[in-house]
Amino acid sequence: MNQLDFQGRHAVVTGGATGLGYAIAQRLIQSGGSVTLWDRDEAAAKQAAAALGPRASAVAVDVSQHASVRAAVQATLLLAPKVDALVNSAGVTGPNVKLWDYPVDAWEQVMAVNLNGLFLCCREWAPHLRANNYGRIVNIASVAGKDGNPNASAYSASKAGVIALTKSLGKELADTSVRVNCVTPAAVKTAIFDQMTPEHIAFMLSKIPMGRFGTPDEVAAMVVWLCTEECSFSTGAVFDLSGGRSTY
Repeated sequence: MNQLDFQGRHAVVTGGATGLGYAIAQRLIQSGGSVTLWDRDEAAAKQAAAALGPRASAVAVDVSQHASVRAAVQATLLLAPKVDALVNSAGVTGPNVKLWDYPVDAWEQVMAVNLNGLFLCCREWAPHLRANNYGRIVNIASVAGKDGNPNASAYSASKAGVIALTKSLGKELADTSVRVNCVTPAAVKTAIFDQMTPEHIAFMLSKIPMGRFGTPDEVAAMVVWLCTEECSFSTGAVFDLSGGRSTY
C-alpha cells in the first residue's frame, strides 16, 4: 500500500458506516488523518467508528433533510473544530425497472439522497472550507452518470447530476485553495448490491473490460489521494474507476 499524506487533517465522510464510505474512512485514518462518519443509521455509524479507533467519531444525519445536515455540521464542529475534507459517499440505488414503471416515490428518494443530499452537504461545508482557505471535496458519482444504465434511470440521472454539480462547484471555488472533484466507479461489490437485481448486477459486470468488479480499497486509494494536498491542480474533474468501461 502506498503511503498517502493526510497527516493531521480531518474529513467528514457521508455514508461512512458501511461500504465505500467505510473503506475511504479507513484509508484516511491509515494516511494519518481523522474522520467523522455521517450516516443515517446511528448505531451502525457508532459501531463503525469504534472499529476504526480513536481517530474516528460518528454523527447521525439524514443528508436529504436540510435541517439535519445543518445540525450535523454543528455537531461535527464540536468534535473537530477544523474540517479539511468532505467525501460525499452516501447513496441509494433505487429499483431496477423501466422508466415508465418507475415508482414516483422511489425516484424522489433516489434524487433526495444522491443529488439533493450531496448538494446540501456541499452547501453547508463550502463556507467552512472557504473560510480556512483550504479544503477538498470529493463526490462519489458513477459510471452510470456517464453512460446511463438501463433499468436504473433515477440512479443514472442522479449521478449525472453529481458530475455536473462537481464541475460547477469546482469552477466556483477555483480561485480559492478548495478543490472539488468526483470519481466515477463502475460496480463495486458492497452491501449496495443488496438493492439490485441479479440481472442488473450481471449486466454491469458484462460492461467492464477487466471482467471484474472494483474493490472498495481501489476506490478508497483514489479518493484519499484527491483529499490530499498533492491534488492541487485538478478541480471540477472526473476520475475514472471503471475497469476500462468508461474512459472519458
